[in-house]
Amino acid sequence: MPLDLGIRIDMDDSVRTLIEVTERMDYSELARTYQRQPRASEATLKQMLQIVLLGFMNGMYSTRKIESACRNDIRFMFILGMKRTPDHSRIADFIRRHLGNGVLERLLYQFVEQLADMGEVAFDNLFVDGTKEEANANRYSFVWAKSTSKNEARVEEKLTLLLERISIEYGVMPGEAEACREALSERKASEGIEFVHGHGKRKTQLQRDAEALERLLGRKAKYAGYKETFRGRNSFSKTDPDATFMRMKEDHMKNGQLKPGYNLQLGIEGEYIIGVHVSSERSDELALSGLLEHMDAGYGRRHKNIVADAGYESEENYARLRVRGQAAYIKPQNYEKSKTRTYRNNVYLHDNMPYDTDTDTYTCPAGNTFRRLYKTTRKSKSGYESAVTVYECSGCERCQQKALCTRAKGNRQIRVSKAFLSLRQESLERITTELGILLRMNRSIQSEGAFGVLKQDYAFRRFLRRGEGHVFTEVLIYAMAYNINKLHNKTIRNMHGCTMHLVDSA
Repeated sequence: MPLDLGIRIDMDDSVRTLIEVTERMDYSELARTYQRQPRASEATLKQMLQIVLLGFMNGMYSTRKIESACRNDIRFMFILGMKRTPDHSRIADFIRRHLGNGVLERLLYQFVEQLADMGEVAFDNLFVDGTKEEANANRYSFVWAKSTSKNEARVEEKLTLLLERISIEYGVMPGEAEACREALSERKASEGIEFVHGHGKRKTQLQRDAEALERLLGRKAKYAGYKETFRGRNSFSKTDPDATFMRMKEDHMKNGQLKPGYNLQLGIEGEYIIGVHVSSERSDELALSGLLEHMDAGYGRRHKNIVADAGYESEENYARLRVRGQAAYIKPQNYEKSKTRTYRNNVYLHDNMPYDTDTDTYTCPAGNTFRRLYKTTRKSKSGYESAVTVYECSGCERCQQKALCTRAKGNRQIRVSKAFLSLRQESLERITTELGILLRMNRSIQSEGAFGVLKQDYAFRRFLRRGEGHVFTEVLIYAMAYNINKLHNKTIRNMHGCTMHLVDSA
């Protein structure tokens, strides 16, 4: 083999794009995660990052496979030069201990700033999409909040009865578990009672009381720990407590079973992944703010337009984007249904009922009037409060069309959030413009296309690591590898500066 391995690597190989990109990065923050700098014979921090990214770029996600490639693949050997090949444990330690805590995230932002200088990213239109990825956790290790609350209440009831009985029999202050425990221990020592175990041994009442007390106190502590782990969720996995049980699009039994997973949100522009957010929140609409806040902190600037599908529609998201000064191009949840003839001809839907702004009333098909009954507030899971107006019809009881209109026993009521309807109408007008149609087309191409490449070409269907922080680091490695491959492919095809796909006029 020649001494210079670089002459054996094609000039259009993706490893050259990787080296070009990573050579321009600042690794000072990464260096601060080390207590000592690598020895002269060891791979540098930059080289460690390069071999990890090159491994993910070529479908090598196991640290053992990356180690093997460093010994046998000429591209990995070219990166390392004359440095000693790192073993799999050092590569795993590098990923686990040194790329977390926002280090790799800020390296991703540095890369995106390079793309912006090249004209690949303009910070104009952000295409958002999300998916639920299965966690590296046992599928049947679930803990449910409702079951925990029920079991905790039963334990409390049993513990109360046991403490009352112990306090009476042993003369202890009633209701104090620690005092009862000490009393049982003192009685055991004073009477010289030995606790027995195994078959054929008869336990004393004192031993049975002590074991029952410890068992109930242990279960009480366990359920208290569960409640701290929930953090507002309704479930978690014992093998990965940060994972929440979610309904995936497909599962191993093909029956829509709940599985532990994370909600992965990606922000795309110019076909590059420029924003990443991982959360335990099952709803996309509540995960949008987390993605935008991450990107605000990383770039210090905001996109002009946020383009998302119907899963992100909510009054809270509309209002927050308006406050942030960003235009919302979010498809309403009833958009496709509203275009059908059945929906338009259904005169009993309150959306199709005539509304009088002067009297603030709706008129039903039978000619009866829905008058304002009262105003209330509706609070979302995140704490956002929206104003809701409740209207009630006055003549439902004697109306001959009631069976077609409502199943309510009395008069029909409708609840309307006027702010939400106004914000929805604004978004609807935006997405139906020429620019809105172009942005929606690009969202489906770029956002869903990125997920398609990750799931099919990169075989990214289940996380390899456990814990939200480690999972986030893993996604960032995928994002960096994806972006470098995308930049390389655009360079080969001479498509630099193309951030949008145009509508085919043919």
